[in-house]
Amino acid sequence: MNKKIFLFGLLFFFVLSNAQKKINFDEGWKFHFGNAANPDKDFNYSTATIFSKSGSAAKTAINPKFADSTWTSINLPHDWAVELPFENSPSFDVESHGYKPVGGYYPETSIGWYRKHFLADKKDANDRFQIQFDGIFRNASIWVNGFYVGNNFSGYVGQSYDITDYINFDKENVIVVRVDATQYEGWFYEGAGIYRHVWLNQYNNLHIPEGGLFVHPQVSGKNALVNIETIVENRNLKASNCVVYSYITDRNGKVIAKTSEQKLSLAVNGKSTIKQKLNLNNARFWSLEDPYLYKAFSVVKQNGNIVYQTKTRFGVRTVRFDANEGFFLNGKHIKIQGTNNHQDHAGIGSALPDYMQYYRIKLLKKMGSNAYRASHNAPTPELLEACDSLGMLVLDEQRLLNSSPEYIAQFERLIKRDRNHPSVFLWSIGNEEGWIQKTETGKKIAQTLLAKQNELDPSRTSTYAADMGNEFNGVNEVIPIRGFNYRQFAVADYHRDHPNQPLLGTEMGSTVTTRGIYEKDSIRAYVPDQDITAPWWASKAEDWWKLSAENKYWLGGFVWTGFDYRGEPTPYKWPNVNSHFGLMDVCGFPKNIYYYYQSWWTNEDVLHISPHWNWPDKIGKSIDVWVNTNADDVELFLNGKSLGKKIMQRNSHLQWEVTYEPGTLEAVAYKKGKRLTTKIETTGQASKIFVSPDKTTMLADGKDATVINVSFVDKDGKEVPDADNMISFTISGDAKIIGVGNGDPSSHEADKCVDGMWQRSAFNGKCQVIIQAGKTAGSIKLEAKANGLISGKIDLVTK
Repeated sequence: MNKKIFLFGLLFFFVLSNAQKKINFDEGWKFHFGNAANPDKDFNYSTATIFSKSGSAAKTAINPKFADSTWTSINLPHDWAVELPFENSPSFDVESHGYKPVGGYYPETSIGWYRKHFLADKKDANDRFQIQFDGIFRNASIWVNGFYVGNNFSGYVGQSYDITDYINFDKENVIVVRVDATQYEGWFYEGAGIYRHVWLNQYNNLHIPEGGLFVHPQVSGKNALVNIETIVENRNLKASNCVVYSYITDRNGKVIAKTSEQKLSLAVNGKSTIKQKLNLNNARFWSLEDPYLYKAFSVVKQNGNIVYQTKTRFGVRTVRFDANEGFFLNGKHIKIQGTNNHQDHAGIGSALPDYMQYYRIKLLKKMGSNAYRASHNAPTPELLEACDSLGMLVLDEQRLLNSSPEYIAQFERLIKRDRNHPSVFLWSIGNEEGWIQKTETGKKIAQTLLAKQNELDPSRTSTYAADMGNEFNGVNEVIPIRGFNYRQFAVADYHRDHPNQPLLGTEMGSTVTTRGIYEKDSIRAYVPDQDITAPWWASKAEDWWKLSAENKYWLGGFVWTGFDYRGEPTPYKWPNVNSHFGLMDVCGFPKNIYYYYQSWWTNEDVLHISPHWNWPDKIGKSIDVWVNTNADDVELFLNGKSLGKKIMQRNSHLQWEVTYEPGTLEAVAYKKGKRLTTKIETTGQASKIFVSPDKTTMLADGKDATVINVSFVDKDGKEVPDADNMISFTISGDAKIIGVGNGDPSSHEADKCVDGMWQRSAFNGKCQVIIQAGKTAGSIKLEAKANGLISGKIDLVTK
């Protein structure tokens, strides 16, 4: 049965004024594969004439009367690629996308059709309606009630469409989306489908358009002059008069500043920008440690009534890039300690619940990272909200270095969408455009994009991620912040030759490691879990970070990558299906290199020994033991016997060659006189499953989620680092499992399972399950079982 939704009957909306709503439209969709090669299986899309007459879509799935009752019922976000099996292919593009059968070689699983039915109330007939898609991969065509409303070519930048003229008030409405993922945009896993949120916006004909509120503070000492630019648009069929004013509240909603009301007259379809200023005395600054957010509101009134208002969160902060002294946030010198990241996660692909954005940013901050590069595309809005709230700088990136109308429009949507986020400290106009980056053409394109950026957001500047050494021709001639992708040993020479251009490592490192593996395995496609292996074009962690840490003219850099991701299975191919670049695996479980960065990126006490101490076939043989720490010195003990003390050199690590014997390997360190200890122990076989939730309480909103990490202990309660047991999961209560993973880059197990049959094997002692709340408050019980082991159980609450 088609799910019909009254616009006034939804649970998920917030009211901004009497007739203004933003309605979450994620629920109640229907999905079916089309076919790029067979029109009969693509609902006659390429054989029936659909563009000859407006609203004509007979004999296709675009027709509002089309029967979709047999289609699969889904809620968004939805990534159909993650649900597909892995398929070995000689194609480099299929390989780089994680061996998923999506793209031109797979016509039967590269077209997706979505349909949604809803009702509109007649009393809203004088309002405007807009459908907003935050992200669809990719090349999405949209129809409403058979009328074509637009196409979004981008798989990353969202698009909105005014659908007012097509809304029915006397019968149901049908939205249809055809997603064509036969072509790629990147060389990494990109997912497929409507993988971000969808919204139905309802508002007055006199309103502030999307992206029409721009808030940018100017700081003077402890005070801030807040510039508020508000665009007002008149879609009435006659000229309209109104007044516009703005105000600012603190975090708790207390009004702390308000402008006067400014009169405005607009012709039919007229637009005008109102510029207002407000003072904040003794402003509380947004920082990494205290990411304080104010709220700015802009209000449109007509005949004494509020007809539209919008709000945005913003932060007061300053950024400065100095070519010789580095980067400054609020006048404080900060070395950029960043990570590059793609947007997929174990079990769920690119369709992440909002909670997962916060989960991943918290993991990065715990490691000591203070900056996030959205590689190589517009991030989801919720990622920026997480960074705003948690205190993480963002390098916000355009997909391509291209100045065609299509890509200028994408860049404009990106900037207008994201320019109020205090976390966004720098724009990137592109990445590694090897065909043009050294040419006059590349230079001209860069100048066009920079001019557009300065027009839309003069409060920031831009970089470009160039895989170039000490080379100046092309984009580097005009880019304000020179970005280096690798080529770290050329940075000093470039700085010598161009001393007035700030320098940033936009892509650094790229050590390849497999969590918990300590010998190269070309059959299973694993590499050792230490900072010893990097591709020819990259570097190890210590190679680049020492240069950055010890030279002020380095602004800092972004490691490739914070998390492993699907695709780019360097240095292997099949059976390897995801990358080895991450400091954490695809689940967010730390690798040993994580602790190298944590040692030098935080002031926390770090003392970490690797590898584990379960080596029954290596008794009497030498084991290469690494210690990552920020202590002053470390002494290593095996079963109580000292193996020697070593001084810890900054931005490095310590190593011992240890003759293996079972027992306890302990490190004793001193940091400014404080004694630190840690140990690893030989364990027995796994005896019990241990489940650890990120949080035990979720909102009963059908959207909130939590991560449950699974590990194992032996009969003595010691964690078993090499357990590989198959775990089955059962859940009761109003919640569901939405994905499982284990961090194994060569695992071909399903990320998605049939309800009641959820399972995942452990990889080197760990696996993960992600749970999403339902809408009924109550208790949730999860049980993790394995043959011969004591089950792990956890009670969760939704409210």
